[in-house]
Amino acid sequence: MKERLQKFLATAGVASRRKAEEFIVAGRVAVNGHVVRTLGTQVDGAADLVTVDGRAVHRPERTRYLLLYKPPGCVTTLSDPEGRPTAAQYLTGVAERVFPVGRLDWDAEGALLFTNDGELANRLAHPRYGHRRTYLVKVKGDPPPAALERMRSGVRLDDGPAQALECAVHERADKNTWVRVVVGEGRRHLVKRLCESVGLDVLRLFRPEFGGVTVARLRPGEFRELAPEEVEGLRRAGGSGGAPAGALPGAAPGAAPALPKAARRHGHGAPAPRPERKERPSRGGGRRRPR
Repeated sequence: MKERLQKFLATAGVASRRKAEEFIVAGRVAVNGHVVRTLGTQVDGAADLVTVDGRAVHRPERTRYLLLYKPPGCVTTLSDPEGRPTAAQYLTGVAERVFPVGRLDWDAEGALLFTNDGELANRLAHPRYGHRRTYLVKVKGDPPPAALERMRSGVRLDDGPAQALECAVHERADKNTWVRVVVGEGRRHLVKRLCESVGLDVLRLFRPEFGGVTVARLRPGEFRELAPEEVEGLRRAGGSGGAPAGALPGAAPGAAPALPKAARRHGHGAPAPRPERKERPSRGGGRRRPR
Protein backbone atom coordinates (compact mmCIF):
# COMPACT_ATOMS: atom_id res chain seq x y z
CA MET A 1 0.00 0.00 0.00
CA LYS A 2 1.48 3.30 -1.09
CA GLU A 3 1.49 6.50 0.93
CA ARG A 4 3.17 9.87 0.85
CA LEU A 5 6.85 9.80 1.72
CA GLN A 6 6.61 12.35 4.54
CA LYS A 7 3.76 10.39 6.13
CA PHE A 8 5.78 7.17 5.93
CA LEU A 9 8.76 8.84 7.62
CA ALA A 10 6.55 10.26 10.37
CA THR A 11 4.80 6.94 10.96
CA ALA A 12 8.18 5.23 11.12
CA GLY A 13 9.16 7.55 13.95
CA VAL A 14 11.93 9.37 12.09
CA ALA A 15 10.50 12.80 12.89
CA SER A 16 7.27 14.75 12.84
CA ARG A 17 5.70 15.12 9.41
CA ARG A 18 6.74 18.77 9.20
CA LYS A 19 10.35 17.88 10.03
CA ALA A 20 10.25 14.99 7.58
CA GLU A 21 9.26 17.43 4.84
CA GLU A 22 12.34 19.50 5.67
CA PHE A 23 14.51 16.37 5.37
CA ILE A 24 13.05 15.64 1.92
CA VAL A 25 13.55 19.18 0.58
CA ALA A 26 17.11 19.19 1.92
CA GLY A 27 17.93 16.06 -0.10
CA ARG A 28 18.51 13.83 2.92
CA VAL A 29 15.97 11.19 1.86
CA ALA A 30 16.44 8.54 -0.84
CA VAL A 31 14.04 5.95 -2.25
CA ASN A 32 15.60 2.83 -3.79
CA GLY A 33 18.94 4.63 -3.98
CA HIS A 34 17.66 7.82 -5.62
CA VAL A 35 17.47 11.11 -3.72
CA VAL A 36 13.92 12.45 -3.61
CA ARG A 37 13.19 16.13 -3.07
CA THR A 38 9.53 16.18 -4.15
CA LEU A 39 6.97 16.35 -1.36
CA GLY A 40 4.11 13.92 -1.80
CA THR A 41 6.19 11.23 -3.50
CA GLN A 42 4.39 7.90 -3.09
CA VAL A 43 6.25 4.96 -1.52
CA ASP A 44 5.40 1.41 -0.48
CA GLY A 45 6.96 0.76 2.90
CA ALA A 46 6.93 -3.00 2.32
CA ALA A 47 8.57 -2.91 -1.11
CA ASP A 48 10.63 0.32 -1.34
CA LEU A 49 13.94 0.96 0.41
CA VAL A 50 13.74 4.36 2.10
CA THR A 51 16.85 5.86 3.67
CA VAL A 52 17.56 9.05 5.61
CA ASP A 53 21.19 10.15 5.63
CA GLY A 54 22.07 6.70 4.33
CA ARG A 55 20.25 4.79 7.07
CA ALA A 56 17.38 2.48 6.18
CA VAL A 57 13.99 3.41 7.63
CA HIS A 58 11.52 0.76 8.81
CA ARG A 59 8.21 0.96 10.58
CA PRO A 60 8.59 0.32 14.31
CA GLU A 61 7.62 -3.17 15.42
CA ARG A 62 6.07 -1.71 18.55
CA THR A 63 4.27 1.61 18.87
CA ARG A 64 4.86 3.33 22.20
CA TYR A 65 2.79 6.01 23.93
CA LEU A 66 4.38 7.40 27.08
CA LEU A 67 3.31 10.23 29.36
CA LEU A 68 6.04 11.98 31.33
CA TYR A 69 5.53 14.44 34.15
CA LYS A 70 8.20 16.79 32.88
CA PRO A 71 9.90 18.58 35.76
CA PRO A 72 11.11 22.14 35.40
CA GLY A 73 14.76 22.66 34.58
CA CYS A 74 15.05 20.57 31.40
CA VAL A 75 14.47 21.11 27.69
CA THR A 76 11.95 19.16 25.62
CA THR A 77 14.31 18.34 22.74
CA LEU A 78 15.91 14.88 22.51
CA SER A 79 19.40 16.40 22.61
CA ASP A 80 20.69 19.86 23.38
CA PRO A 81 23.81 21.43 21.79
CA GLU A 82 24.28 23.52 24.93
CA GLY A 83 24.49 20.39 27.08
CA ARG A 84 21.40 21.17 29.14
CA PRO A 85 19.38 18.32 30.72
CA THR A 86 16.62 16.95 28.48
CA ALA A 87 13.22 15.49 29.26
CA ALA A 88 14.17 12.33 27.35
CA GLN A 89 16.75 11.51 30.05
CA TYR A 90 13.90 10.48 32.31
CA LEU A 91 12.71 7.73 29.95
CA THR A 92 15.01 5.04 31.31
CA GLY A 93 14.44 1.54 29.98
CA VAL A 94 12.66 2.67 26.79
CA ALA A 95 14.39 0.91 23.90
CA GLU A 96 12.34 2.45 21.08
CA ARG A 97 13.19 5.83 19.61
CA VAL A 98 10.34 8.03 20.78
CA PHE A 99 10.07 11.78 20.37
CA PRO A 100 8.11 14.47 22.24
CA VAL A 101 4.81 15.80 20.95
CA GLY A 102 4.99 19.59 21.12
CA ARG A 103 7.10 21.27 23.75
CA LEU A 104 7.14 22.65 27.26
CA ASP A 105 9.33 25.56 28.27
CA TRP A 106 12.52 25.00 30.25
CA ASP A 107 10.92 26.18 33.48
CA ALA A 108 7.45 24.72 32.77
CA GLU A 109 6.28 21.36 34.10
CA GLY A 110 3.56 18.81 33.53
CA ALA A 111 2.19 16.46 30.87
CA LEU A 112 4.52 15.69 27.99
CA LEU A 113 3.70 12.90 25.54
CA PHE A 114 6.40 10.79 23.89
CA THR A 115 5.61 8.44 21.01
CA ASN A 116 6.94 6.87 17.82
CA ASP A 117 3.52 7.24 16.18
CA GLY A 118 4.39 10.08 13.84
CA GLU A 119 0.92 10.41 12.33
CA LEU A 120 -0.74 10.94 15.72
CA ALA A 121 2.06 13.26 16.83
CA ASN A 122 1.52 15.40 13.75
CA ARG A 123 -2.22 15.68 14.37
CA LEU A 124 -1.75 16.67 18.00
CA ALA A 125 0.99 19.22 17.35
CA HIS A 126 -0.12 20.84 14.08
CA PRO A 127 -2.25 24.00 14.58
CA ARG A 128 -4.43 22.97 11.63
CA TYR A 129 -6.15 20.36 13.80
CA GLY A 130 -7.00 22.84 16.56
CA HIS A 131 -5.83 20.78 19.53
CA ARG A 132 -6.66 22.64 22.74
CA ARG A 133 -3.87 23.00 25.29
CA THR A 134 -4.78 23.53 28.94
CA TYR A 135 -2.41 25.17 31.42
CA LEU A 136 -2.60 26.23 35.04
CA VAL A 137 -0.62 29.41 35.61
CA LYS A 138 0.35 30.54 39.08
CA VAL A 139 0.38 34.34 39.13
CA LYS A 140 1.22 36.82 41.83
CA GLY A 141 -1.72 38.31 43.69
CA ASP A 142 -5.33 38.28 42.51
CA PRO A 143 -5.60 39.03 38.77
CA PRO A 144 -8.17 41.70 37.88
CA PRO A 145 -11.10 40.46 35.76
CA ALA A 146 -10.24 43.02 33.09
CA ALA A 147 -6.83 41.37 32.55
CA LEU A 148 -8.41 37.95 32.00
CA GLU A 149 -10.94 39.46 29.63
CA ARG A 150 -8.15 41.04 27.59
CA MET A 151 -6.51 37.64 27.22
CA ARG A 152 -9.78 36.17 25.96
CA SER A 153 -10.40 39.09 23.61
CA GLY A 154 -6.91 38.96 22.17
CA VAL A 155 -3.66 40.89 22.45
CA ARG A 156 -0.85 41.70 20.04
CA LEU A 157 2.49 40.03 20.73
CA ASP A 158 5.79 40.65 19.00
CA ASP A 159 5.10 37.75 16.59
CA GLY A 160 1.46 38.61 15.87
CA PRO A 161 -1.98 38.56 17.51
CA ALA A 162 -2.84 35.89 20.08
CA GLN A 163 -5.63 35.06 22.46
CA ALA A 164 -6.77 32.54 25.05
CA LEU A 165 -9.72 30.36 24.08
CA GLU A 166 -10.60 30.20 27.77
CA CYS A 167 -9.21 32.07 30.76
CA ALA A 168 -10.59 31.95 34.30
CA VAL A 169 -9.52 31.81 37.93
CA HIS A 170 -8.99 28.17 38.87
CA GLU A 171 -7.95 28.40 42.52
CA ARG A 172 -6.99 31.16 44.94
CA ALA A 173 -4.34 31.01 47.64
CA ASP A 174 -3.35 33.54 50.31
CA LYS A 175 -0.95 35.54 48.14
CA ASN A 176 -1.19 33.96 44.68
CA THR A 177 -3.77 32.66 42.22
CA TRP A 178 -3.89 29.71 39.81
CA VAL A 179 -5.43 30.75 36.48
CA ARG A 180 -6.65 28.16 33.96
CA VAL A 181 -5.66 29.17 30.43
CA VAL A 182 -6.64 27.23 27.30
CA VAL A 183 -4.96 28.01 23.96
CA GLY A 184 -5.31 26.47 20.51
CA GLU A 185 -1.71 26.68 19.33
CA GLY A 186 1.75 25.82 20.57
CA ARG A 187 3.61 29.03 19.80
CA ARG A 188 6.82 29.49 21.77
CA HIS A 189 6.24 30.76 25.34
CA LEU A 190 2.70 31.67 24.29
CA VAL A 191 0.91 31.30 27.63
CA LYS A 192 3.61 33.10 29.56
CA ARG A 193 3.68 35.96 27.05
CA LEU A 194 -0.11 36.23 27.06
CA CYS A 195 -0.12 36.64 30.84
CA GLU A 196 2.75 39.09 30.89
CA SER A 197 1.13 41.19 28.13
CA VAL A 198 -1.77 42.00 30.46
CA GLY A 199 0.42 42.69 33.48
CA LEU A 200 0.31 39.31 35.24
CA ASP A 201 3.48 38.18 37.04
CA VAL A 202 3.93 34.47 36.24
CA LEU A 203 5.40 32.42 39.07
CA ARG A 204 4.82 28.90 37.78
CA LEU A 205 3.53 27.21 34.63
CA PHE A 206 1.94 23.74 34.83
CA ARG A 207 0.28 21.63 32.13
CA PRO A 208 -1.95 19.16 33.97
CA GLU A 209 -3.10 17.17 30.94
CA PHE A 210 -2.49 16.57 27.27
CA GLY A 211 -5.33 15.42 25.01
CA GLY A 212 -7.35 14.37 28.03
CA VAL A 213 -4.52 12.30 29.56
CA THR A 214 -3.46 13.66 32.95
CA VAL A 215 -0.38 13.43 35.15
CA ALA A 216 -2.51 12.46 38.15
CA ARG A 217 -0.59 10.12 40.50
CA LEU A 218 2.72 10.91 38.78
CA ARG A 219 5.54 12.83 40.41
CA PRO A 220 7.96 15.06 38.50
CA GLY A 221 10.36 12.84 36.55
CA GLU A 222 8.04 9.82 36.47
CA PHE A 223 6.41 8.42 33.35
CA ARG A 224 3.93 5.71 32.45
CA GLU A 225 2.62 3.80 29.47
CA LEU A 226 -0.79 4.88 28.25
CA ALA A 227 -3.73 2.50 28.39
CA PRO A 228 -5.47 1.58 25.09
CA GLU A 229 -8.49 3.72 25.95
CA GLU A 230 -6.20 6.70 26.57
CA VAL A 231 -4.56 6.23 23.17
CA GLU A 232 -8.01 6.19 21.60
CA GLY A 233 -8.81 9.41 23.45
CA LEU A 234 -5.67 10.99 22.02
CA ARG A 235 -6.78 10.03 18.54
CA ARG A 236 -10.07 11.83 19.14
CA ALA A 237 -8.18 14.82 20.54
CA GLY A 238 -6.09 14.80 17.37
CA GLY A 239 -9.15 15.41 15.22
CA SER A 240 -10.23 11.87 14.36
CA GLY A 241 -13.78 12.41 15.63
CA GLY A 242 -15.40 11.80 19.00
CA ALA A 243 -15.01 14.07 22.02
CA PRO A 244 -13.80 17.65 21.56
CA ALA A 245 -10.01 18.01 21.51
CA GLY A 246 -8.64 18.37 25.01
CA ALA A 247 -11.88 17.34 26.75
CA LEU A 248 -11.38 15.19 29.83
CA PRO A 249 -13.37 11.96 30.06
CA GLY A 250 -16.66 12.41 31.91
CA ALA A 251 -16.55 16.20 31.85
CA ALA A 252 -19.94 17.82 31.33
CA PRO A 253 -20.22 20.20 28.36
CA GLY A 254 -19.21 23.69 29.44
CA ALA A 255 -18.08 22.52 32.88
CA ALA A 256 -14.63 23.38 34.24
CA PRO A 257 -12.57 20.18 34.06
CA ALA A 258 -11.27 18.47 37.18
CA LEU A 259 -7.52 18.90 36.82
CA PRO A 260 -4.72 17.41 38.93
CA LYS A 261 -2.72 19.78 41.09
CA ALA A 262 0.91 20.59 40.44
CA ALA A 263 3.39 18.72 42.60
CA ARG A 264 4.52 20.55 45.71
CA ARG A 265 7.86 22.25 45.61
CA HIS A 266 10.15 22.39 48.57
CA GLY A 267 12.40 25.40 48.93
CA HIS A 268 12.83 28.03 46.27
CA GLY A 269 13.27 27.60 42.56
CA ALA A 270 12.96 24.59 40.31
CA PRO A 271 14.25 21.23 41.55
CA ALA A 272 17.39 20.00 39.82
CA PRO A 273 16.58 17.41 37.10
CA ARG A 274 17.77 13.89 37.77
CA PRO A 275 20.12 12.52 35.08
CA GLU A 276 19.75 8.98 33.76
CA ARG A 277 21.44 6.31 35.85
CA LYS A 278 21.44 2.82 34.40
CA GLU A 279 22.41 0.93 37.53
CA ARG A 280 20.07 2.37 40.15
CA PRO A 281 17.82 5.20 38.96
CA SER A 282 17.25 7.80 41.65
CA ARG A 283 13.78 7.85 43.13
CA GLY A 284 11.33 9.43 40.68
CA GLY A 285 14.09 10.13 38.13
CA GLY A 286 12.90 8.42 35.01
CA ARG A 287 11.35 5.62 37.06
CA ARG A 288 8.41 3.98 35.38
CA ARG A 289 5.25 4.33 37.39
CA PRO A 290 3.37 1.00 37.69
CA ARG A 291 -0.24 1.07 36.61
